[in-house]
Amino acid sequence: MNEIILLAPCGGWLTPLDEVPDPVFAERMMGEGLAIDPLEAVVRAPADAMVIAIPDTAHAVTLKLANGAELLIHIGLETVALKGAGFRALSSAGTWVKAGDPLIEVDLAQVARGALSLVTPIVVANEGFTLSLEPLSRPAHSGDRIGTIRGQALTVAGDGDGEGYERTIQINAPHGLHARPAARIAALLKQFRADVIVTHADRTANARSTVALMGLGLRKGDTVRVAGRGEHGQAAVDAMLALIEAGFGEENDAVPRPAHLKRAGPVCASPGIAVGTIVQLRAADLPVPLEGAGIAEERAKLTQALEAVASSLAGDGIAAELAAAHRELLEDPDLIDRANREIAEARSAAFAWRSACEAAREALRATGDDLLIERAADLLDLERRVIAEILGGEASPARPLPADAIVVASDLLPSEFLALDRERLAGICTAEGGPTSHVAILAASAGIPMVVAAGPAVLEIQEGNTAILDADRCSLEAKPDDARLAGTRAEISERRERQAAEVRDAQAPCFTADGFRIEVFANLASVEDAKAAVEAGAEGCGLLRTEFLALGRDGPPDEEEQRRVYAEIAAGLGGRPLIIRTFDIGADKKVPWLGTSDEENPALGLRGVRLSLARPDLFATQLRAILRGVPASQRRIMLPMIADLSELRDARAALERAEAEVGSLERTPLGIMVETPASALLADELAAEADFLSVGTNDLTQYVLAADRTNAGVSAMLDSFHPAVLRLMSHAAKGAATHDRWLGVCGGIASDPLAAGILIGLGVTELSAAPAAVPSVKAAVRRLRQDACRALAERACAATSAREVRAIATEALQ
Repeated sequence: MNEIILLAPCGGWLTPLDEVPDPVFAERMMGEGLAIDPLEAVVRAPADAMVIAIPDTAHAVTLKLANGAELLIHIGLETVALKGAGFRALSSAGTWVKAGDPLIEVDLAQVARGALSLVTPIVVANEGFTLSLEPLSRPAHSGDRIGTIRGQALTVAGDGDGEGYERTIQINAPHGLHARPAARIAALLKQFRADVIVTHADRTANARSTVALMGLGLRKGDTVRVAGRGEHGQAAVDAMLALIEAGFGEENDAVPRPAHLKRAGPVCASPGIAVGTIVQLRAADLPVPLEGAGIAEERAKLTQALEAVASSLAGDGIAAELAAAHRELLEDPDLIDRANREIAEARSAAFAWRSACEAAREALRATGDDLLIERAADLLDLERRVIAEILGGEASPARPLPADAIVVASDLLPSEFLALDRERLAGICTAEGGPTSHVAILAASAGIPMVVAAGPAVLEIQEGNTAILDADRCSLEAKPDDARLAGTRAEISERRERQAAEVRDAQAPCFTADGFRIEVFANLASVEDAKAAVEAGAEGCGLLRTEFLALGRDGPPDEEEQRRVYAEIAAGLGGRPLIIRTFDIGADKKVPWLGTSDEENPALGLRGVRLSLARPDLFATQLRAILRGVPASQRRIMLPMIADLSELRDARAALERAEAEVGSLERTPLGIMVETPASALLADELAAEADFLSVGTNDLTQYVLAADRTNAGVSAMLDSFHPAVLRLMSHAAKGAATHDRWLGVCGGIASDPLAAGILIGLGVTELSAAPAAVPSVKAAVRRLRQDACRALAERACAATSAREVRAIATEALQ
């Protein structure tokens, strides 16, 4: 039976998966599917199937259909935290059920009180199947047809079935093919129905397997053959080769690494100096049972544990990148296949997962590549976390730290780092590890001094000793004398004073070294952000992301709620300018209450000002709230996603109507965001009628480089330092200057001190950064001179790649 009809498991409202308020489901990390907002208390089988698993909490059920498809029904969101309250299993693992048979009884009222949402995703959890859905966004009764699922096995490269496509390419990334490039390849291939095999010398690897790719030990200069078979075989290979040719977004060798990162022995992973108390941290593996309780039950345990750990991975910035790489490892087909083979031999899920991870780590160590050996720590981290989930233990229990703790360990895993109390953590020293390990990246991001590869002797230092960790000089002094301690504390104090001075100086208006005024504002997304921005020295708000008011709710914010929030933010800024961007919802900021249909290319669809003009009721409500909530002396309004003059004129007319409705007698400045190539090229015409222009480099970069900012497979291409982006910004600056309009930048590049000279040289006079970045951006601006900035910008625009631009900017700072 290849095609199976799926029936609604209960009565309720059918919902597209995109509208599920949980990125794990909405971004299809679990698989393709749909959701239902239930109105009935019993969840029934949507087709004839074998029950693979119902957890003890009974908040979900996994079914295996006759064609091999595995279907997960997850009742509500974040319902595992209810620990079974409100759920009652009506079936059990290993039971064969018919379509319509009851599976789980739900107390809807009780679950609704404790859960994030009752919305119930229904997803296909394994690959090789095509899901065709009936129309969604409508009511359905239990047993109504909601779609079909068809098995569609892919041809395997090298099996002789179907026409193959092969190409050969040389790896040009400076650090070869390690974890992040491998994860990007795996993410890229998810959109293709094809099997892709990579061959180097006499070794081959499944390109969808992060672990298998890393196991090839590919270095810069190695030549590989990439072969694809299946429906999208050629497209998959070509896309993969384009990613390889782009160098996976790794840093260029032309940018020199600091000398202390090249030497053998102790290595600086994160600079800084600390004086503190030694804490010896030792992690132990949880004991695992050898024998399992049955193949179906143990596989279900592993699947649920992998899903639970993947769902728990989150964070911002570097932590988000780490979480994405770890999710790819948790979905690695080779790891999972090896574990399932162990389970088939009567091993427990925990034992099988440990065995699979140990084998993968040994393969990485066998390459002899230091970068890949560092990635083995990520596998150990995930091994422990998944086993802890299976056994109900804790992988990285938080350990109480004394004040100013210097943690010493053989190596430190990312989860162990994240479990430490950062307020009491002064520094880290590990006997093993390397400067590009994920925990090293996390420490550097947090500003915590860290030395790695210090050797086993550091593990013998007595706990409780006072020590000096000098990461800049790659040393850990276990018993410094009083004079050395006093000198080091004085040096630390001097550094803190310098940083404090930078923060203190940020309170003054910002000028270049030759007296040219540059306003440094902050990007805000909440009332709390306004206070932080003022404390950091921001001279105003260059971008208020008002969509925070529209997300994660059942309906739009009314005029009074918006007015109150805008008024609080304006008050928090203490009279400083407040530039409010009208709702930029759509694309990656999905708002279910809008009721808009799914779009093939949402980033190019009904979003930003287009949506505001299409929904004049919402637009008018927001404009009135801004006019009523923000004093005229502070008030500026900015329009996102402008592409031509007619949109600006229509928005201006809407603003004038709103001004008349609230009785506002003062004209409100109305500006535009330059984030489409069209607005950059038409800057002259737009500046004739706009009061100011501000470049949103995040969207501008994705449109200029044709790289979706939400697609991990092309994330390496997204760099606002790219000369094509800079040239468009230069064009926009010239257009703004023609009509004496100021040009600002409110995208991510404005928070990077390295970019300040280039942006000023292009003609930018306002930078709107993240609040925490304001002091460093101001300090960078104060060291610059206009003539040098213009020369730097010319060199940057003449460059051929983002890497070259970064090298030029780095050289200019030296």
